[in-house]
Amino acid sequence: MASQGGLRPGQASQPLALNMKLIAHNELAGFGGVGEGINMQATKDGRRILWLAHESAPKNFTAVDVTDPKNPKMVIQTDLPHAKVRSNSLDVVGDIMAVAYQTREWGLKPAGFDLFDISKPEAPKLISHFDRSGPNSRGAHCVWFADGEYVHLTSGSADFEPSDPKDDQFYQIIDVRDPAKPKEVGRWWLPGTRKGDPEGPLPRHPRFDGGNRPHNTNVYPQRPDRAYIGYIDGGTVILDISDKSKPKLVTHWRHSPPFNGFTHTVMPLFNKDDTIIITDECTKDNGEDWPKLAWVVNGSVETNLVPVATLPLPPAEVFTKRGGRFGAHNLHENYPGPCSMRSDHIVLGTFFNGGVRAYDVANPLQPREVAYFVPATPALTPKGSAQINDVFWDDRGIVYAVDRFTGGLYCLEMSI
Repeated sequence: MASQGGLRPGQASQPLALNMKLIAHNELAGFGGVGEGINMQATKDGRRILWLAHESAPKNFTAVDVTDPKNPKMVIQTDLPHAKVRSNSLDVVGDIMAVAYQTREWGLKPAGFDLFDISKPEAPKLISHFDRSGPNSRGAHCVWFADGEYVHLTSGSADFEPSDPKDDQFYQIIDVRDPAKPKEVGRWWLPGTRKGDPEGPLPRHPRFDGGNRPHNTNVYPQRPDRAYIGYIDGGTVILDISDKSKPKLVTHWRHSPPFNGFTHTVMPLFNKDDTIIITDECTKDNGEDWPKLAWVVNGSVETNLVPVATLPLPPAEVFTKRGGRFGAHNLHENYPGPCSMRSDHIVLGTFFNGGVRAYDVANPLQPREVAYFVPATPALTPKGSAQINDVFWDDRGIVYAVDRFTGGLYCLEMSI
């Protein structure tokens, strides 16, 4: 493997690695385009099934048997009903999977989420569809379904008219304790984003206006009364959801403007330093919206979040010229499930052409990069480089990284 320091512009085809070793690669039958949904199922017959959501048509979701991570085998790959919908996000609890559906335009269907019985991974069975379509709705972008009882949802709805078209999704809590009959029990939106709100218009970035709507909506068993929400240009939101019918704002920290926004993931580590990792998402090619950072934040006073560092990245002057996007995006979110690795000081993130990277934040003031893997340029990719989109770290220590376009699935051993 080439060293990071030896990389020069134009060498996007060269793989890079530190303390990560590629042990298997699966191109997913030529249909890559994996989005932001990865989770693992432990089946009753002893298998490990990795479920992947696709970012765009024609594919809906793919299941890969990674019982032997050196020999991943595709179990099933399903199709979307039409080209103007995508299933960007999914989550798995036991033998139930939630899949989000977002349309390209307002008013289309399916828009919302499905619940599937995946007790037989080769034959997922639809349990129910929760419809969030409407005249001002594209449906659901992300689902968080960690406790098996509630889906925490980023979505529009038929009865929500945004004050600005880019603010067309909000936070919703859906009770799925009866999976055949999901029902909304609570909702919250950033004041000023719904038409008719008494609050005035929100500030918007003059060049990179990503909108004020939620992206990831994370709720952890360590604090089931808190929702940690990346609200895109609205920044970081922490809600008190002890009464799910009436979520209440705890804190709101935003850095856009003046910085470029698109806050994506808010992940508390629940460690002695009360560290929270917050990522922006790079959404433009060739460094146009640089910098897009992963922030290390002190949350010891949750009403007054204090950024103390950012995760160090390889040189922007090199990577912004490698093709496609370069900057922060997804994290391995310390999923509460039985197959997920959880750490209070090791953070794994994806950075598009910067690959998948691991950091030690035991000293939050001086985070250290401890491992990375950047694949060689995938065949037929439209961007000239790998575009690593999401990552999952299992309880056996195996890292799974996926490409946004044609690269498919990379299985990695990490030695740190």
